[in-house]
Amino acid sequence: MWRTNVKILALVIGMLGAFILVANSIPQLQSDVPEALDLGDVTPEALVAAGERVFNGTGGCTACHGLGVRAPNLLTDDRGAGTIGARCGNRKPDTSCKDYLLESLTNPGAFVVPGYQPIMQDMSRTLPMDQVWAVIAYLESLGGAVDVTADDVRASQPSGGSGTPGGAGGPTASTDPMEMINAFGCIGCHVVGGSGGAVGPPFDGMGARLTRDRIREGILNPAATIARGYEPMAGTMPPTFGQQMTAAQLEALVTFLAARR
Repeated sequence: MWRTNVKILALVIGMLGAFILVANSIPQLQSDVPEALDLGDVTPEALVAAGERVFNGTGGCTACHGLGVRAPNLLTDDRGAGTIGARCGNRKPDTSCKDYLLESLTNPGAFVVPGYQPIMQDMSRTLPMDQVWAVIAYLESLGGAVDVTADDVRASQPSGGSGTPGGAGGPTASTDPMEMINAFGCIGCHVVGGSGGAVGPPFDGMGARLTRDRIREGILNPAATIARGYEPMAGTMPPTFGQQMTAAQLEALVTFLAARR
């Protein structure tokens, strides 16, 4: 009897070990969302530091604005116009640097720098407004004077006081695929129903090209696999949708895209 018990115990231990090995081999997605700002005593220095983290991290800004190829270089001089903090006040007549940067981040289609394509999405759809203001402060600090204040951040907060975009952690709580596609800004880069941007692969026909698992991976970890022909646009899609969508929203969108053949 004891031999049988030993065999059963060994089998259980072996199965547990196999499960642990498989689980540890699966890549884990990690959230890279900076902490919310303390609006009680936030300083320009704190705003700049937070903005730098967002710019280089969860905002995904360096994918387009680091080299000045797909979008203006925001880290150094851009085509002789100086650093962004020095040139932002001269982009639009009668528009301050702070106002210009706010418009660029939340209504990017209002003014597109000559020579570049309108591929920028409304960042307030993917970032809380306190982080948007922090990015503005960081950009102002690159050659200019920082005039973003805690009052700017407070004024942009929802009535509930949360710095998170509306809905269930994102810009909408709806599970309607087309509402999500518009709310999350997907339409700016992907064609659906014959309309939309051409920055990323079209949603039309996606179900004929990709499996459900691959579609899901593309939403959660867009850098995992780059679609053929879109290599120059690698890094454009934010990797934060997994933190902004609920599980129900994610699966509704995957089902919708998988059905588009």
